[in-house]
Amino acid sequence: MYDISGFKAGRCTLQNKELEEVGDVKGKSLLHVQCHFGMDTLSWARLGAKATGVDFSDKAITLARTLSKETGIKADFIESDVYALPRVLDKKFDIVFTSYGVLCWLPDLSRWAQVIAHFLKPGGFFYIIEGHPFVNVFDNSDSVKALSVRWSYFNNPEWLDGEPSGDYADHDFVGSQGTCEWAHPLGDVVTALIQAGLQMEFLHEFATGFFKAYPFMTQSEEGPWHLDGDKLPLTFSLKAVKPVK
Repeated sequence: MYDISGFKAGRCTLQNKELEEVGDVKGKSLLHVQCHFGMDTLSWARLGAKATGVDFSDKAITLARTLSKETGIKADFIESDVYALPRVLDKKFDIVFTSYGVLCWLPDLSRWAQVIAHFLKPGGFFYIIEGHPFVNVFDNSDSVKALSVRWSYFNNPEWLDGEPSGDYADHDFVGSQGTCEWAHPLGDVVTALIQAGLQMEFLHEFATGFFKAYPFMTQSEEGPWHLDGDKLPLTFSLKAVKPVK
């Protein structure tokens, strides 16, 4: 799924939306939280950013460091829970970035937003591009043939217990444990960042998705996934700035 060989050969893993909306990163310091195994972090570094990637998985960080060494792309990688990061990293950044499939793993958006604000320089900005929380309302079972509301859109303080199932990157692999996920409405995301002291610059919503959320979706030649008619939001992006006092 991840096409690591293509990345090593020079493929940029970042999508057009984030490249356009983040803009030129040359010479800027960039913190990528929940970076997984670092290909997006290293893609920003290829574009000239002084990049640091953070993830709580020791295996992911080990692979990220290996990719950095093998490709000769300089970036720093830190193994840390996002909430604990201020205890292990003493630095400020021009940009804090995160993307695609990150919010569902966070039980506390307020603490998350405070960490983001903590690491931004005055005048720096936070950028996220993520699956729209509206997507999570509908049944995504393999057998469904149309949109059918199954889950509440609104935040449940308790985590959602997922049964062991095929991994998103390899449907033939079934782990021994389920997953713990949290639902966060878009309003909660925006409010958490505002309360952490950031100022909204934009909030965009898109009718294209970054993965096949439902079995009846179709994929365009350019890569994004669609629902018939492109009438529902599948992705959102947000940019928020830390004020200069």
